[in-house]
Amino acid sequence: MNSNQLPINEYSKFQSTYINALQSVELLEELEISLHDFIRFIQNIPMDKFDYRYAEGKWTIKDIIQHVIDTERIFSYRALRISRNDKTPLPGFEENDYAENTEANKRSIQDLLTELSAVRHATLLMFKSFSKDQLLKIGICSDSEVSVRAIGFIIIGHQKHHQKVFEERYL
Repeated sequence: MNSNQLPINEYSKFQSTYINALQSVELLEELEISLHDFIRFIQNIPMDKFDYRYAEGKWTIKDIIQHVIDTERIFSYRALRISRNDKTPLPGFEENDYAENTEANKRSIQDLLTELSAVRHATLLMFKSFSKDQLLKIGICSDSEVSVRAIGFIIIGHQKHHQKVFEERYL
């Protein structure tokens, strides 16, 4: 399935930002390709930029990488629960609370990228394991309906969104 074939009733208006940012991409292929593109992009950032904040109270590049990791874990967990027919509505999460409690800036970039890679590989293996029926399942997350397959595209779009933020505000 390509991202441009995803019906708009499978994700929320807020999540459309991430879905619409994608070109016509295939889910499993892009989960893998986008990881390698992101890592290559991060490795080309000058070392003195990783702890830079473009304004008071804004996150550093390290903070944002950790945010991408945390968000992918949360979204993957949501996809797993929905794919297994768990009908429990899943709550949102407060990203700023997470960011304040990571200590990402004490970590090396290599450590963060290694963790991101491990998380993405787990996500990719999980999505590869889903049947067509499981990918179509819809659950409630943050008071909105979302399909398992939409969550996969949201993970990709969220990462790409933050790469664009790096380009526009940090470099």
